[in-house]
Amino acid sequence: MRLTHERGKISFMSMSLRDQLLAAGLVTAKQARDAERQQQRQPLPKHKRESVPEQPRATRPDTAAKVARDQALNRQRQEKAERKARQAQIRQLVEQNKLPKLETEEFYNFVDGNKVRRIWADASIRERLRQGEIAIARHDGRYELVPAAIAARIRERDERAVILSAVAQDSAQSDEAYKDFTVPDDLIW
Repeated sequence: MRLTHERGKISFMSMSLRDQLLAAGLVTAKQARDAERQQQRQPLPKHKRESVPEQPRATRPDTAAKVARDQALNRQRQEKAERKARQAQIRQLVEQNKLPKLETEEFYNFVDGNKVRRIWADASIRERLRQGEIAIARHDGRYELVPAAIAARIRERDERAVILSAVAQDSAQSDEAYKDFTVPDDLIW
C-alpha cells in the first residue's frame, strides 16, 4: 500500500512512522499516544565527554601545594589542641592539689625568670619547700604550692609550669660552701 504524490495526496513515505502505522491500521490512536508518552519519559542517553588523561592528584602542581599547606595547617591545629589539653590538665592538677593559702605576714621569696616573686609561707612551709616536699607551680598567672609528686606530674606536661621543686638538693650544695658562717635568726629570705 503505497501512496504516491498526486494532487492533494501525500505520499506514504513522507509521513512519520506513527502516522504510517495509524494509516495502515496496525495501531490505534490511543496506542500511539501511549508509545509517545513512554518515549518522552525515558531519559536521554548521556554523552560521554572526551576524557583527557588527568594527572594523579599528588602530582598536579596546584593540588600538591594545597595538600602540603593543608597538612601543615592540620599539624598546627593538632599541636594547638594538644597544648590546650596539657594546659587544662595542669590547671586541673593544680586546682585539685594546691595547698590552702596562708594568711600570714611571712613570705617566701623565689626567682621566676629574672624577677623575684613571693608567696605567703610560714616557717613550716618554708622548711617543706627547702626539703623538697612541696613545690611552687605557676598556673594562670598565679603561684600555688603543690605536693612534690604533683609537681613531677605537672613537670611532665610542661617544664616551665614548675618554678621551684627539689630545692633540698640545691640548698644542700650551697649549705656546704657556707657551713662555717652563721645566719642571724631574724633574717628571713
